[in-house]
Amino acid sequence: MASQLTQRGALSLLFFLTPAVTPTWYAGSGYYPDESYNEVYAEEVPRAPALDYRVPRWCYTLNIQDGEATCYSPRGGNYHSSLGTRCELSCDRGFRLIGRRSVQCLPSRRWSGTAYCRQMRCHALPFITSGTYTCTNGVLLDSRCDYSCSSGYHLEGDRSRICMEDGRWSGGEPVCVDIDPPKIRCPHSREKMAEPEKLTARVYWDPPLVKDSADGTITRVTLRGPEPGSHFPEGEHVIRYTAYDRAYNRASCKFIVKVQVRRCPSLKPPQHGYLTCTSAGDNYGATCEYHCDGGYDRQGTPSRVCQSSRQWSGSPPICTPMKINVNVNSAAGLLDQFYEKQRLLIISAPDPSNRYYKMQISMLQQSTCGLDLRHVTIIELVGQPPQEVGRIREQQLSANIIEELRQFQRLTRSYFNMVLIDKQGIDRDRYMEPVTPEEIFTFIDDYLLSNQELTQRREQRDICE
Repeated sequence: MASQLTQRGALSLLFFLTPAVTPTWYAGSGYYPDESYNEVYAEEVPRAPALDYRVPRWCYTLNIQDGEATCYSPRGGNYHSSLGTRCELSCDRGFRLIGRRSVQCLPSRRWSGTAYCRQMRCHALPFITSGTYTCTNGVLLDSRCDYSCSSGYHLEGDRSRICMEDGRWSGGEPVCVDIDPPKIRCPHSREKMAEPEKLTARVYWDPPLVKDSADGTITRVTLRGPEPGSHFPEGEHVIRYTAYDRAYNRASCKFIVKVQVRRCPSLKPPQHGYLTCTSAGDNYGATCEYHCDGGYDRQGTPSRVCQSSRQWSGSPPICTPMKINVNVNSAAGLLDQFYEKQRLLIISAPDPSNRYYKMQISMLQQSTCGLDLRHVTIIELVGQPPQEVGRIREQQLSANIIEELRQFQRLTRSYFNMVLIDKQGIDRDRYMEPVTPEEIFTFIDDYLLSNQELTQRREQRDICE
């Protein structure tokens, strides 16, 4: 029966089937059963279309969104989808072709491939530390992203990047760099007066105000100079602070601490005397005490104080020659007058014509300046009783005082002898024959001078030359 089917549509053949007969259906034969009518239909076998190059729309018209197809037909310009037409596919700017770039209309009335246009995009830009960016059109083609940094930072690198046709961003990723130094403000400069009896002043101040212009982090603040609360000597002192931020930028500030000392006019030592002063000797609160050389007594105020008005209290005393009272009842009363004031050189001789005595007196008379400089007073005990003479300078001593001195100092009348007594009344050296003044002076300078006398000796080294 199949040989009798035609290709003109769907032809059907009707079979009358008896109930006793069971129809047989063979899959793939081109037939199928219809249970409702007990009919069998023959499937239409598609007929291959006849190739006709004259049909204008053999394939469907190409329409590419966001792109275009440029077609070339064998039949000419108006045949854009006829059999054999070849079309070149392209996308608008900003879009990328996905699929075949060239397709052809096939005899099957289909195009030889598919394609579409996808919008081009760049990857999302990462955020930069301490900065940000803004873009004109997101991540699409030609979008420009402009970078900026947070306050206190400067941009290094490309300030703008553009999304290019190859899906990449132009330039490179910039960075925000902290190059601004911190802001630092020091305390104001200050002046302070030194405290009484001192040449220094204790000065306090608040720490500097420091702020970082970037992330606000200050890593270190250093001080060059004394700490707050230190004692500052007289004069100007520069205090400098330096602050560092996390990027090692630094900023410095400085201020001046000035300490003044109220001073009185310099005092002059009295003639035949000297001064001992506390502190610097002329600053506020300093006390200067007047002293007289050996053989001189002080007359007047013993000390003066430098006042806040920069003037000395009181008036200067004077040093007058020491008045020796020989009309005392004992040798002890006589010697007490010299205690801590004068050294004594007691000379004893059997008579005024003694050769050693005359030689010693002659040498000492030529060295009175050196004796005065070393605070030495000479006592002479010469002769035998009842003509024995004792004297201090021009003052005569009584016989009782002479006898007590001899016994107290163990001085004999039989021959020349001499004893040197220090300011504390202690026997320091004895001589049985004349000695030069230089030997006496050397002994005194080496062993008997106080610190104050040593200072005076250095200042008056050439006074007797």
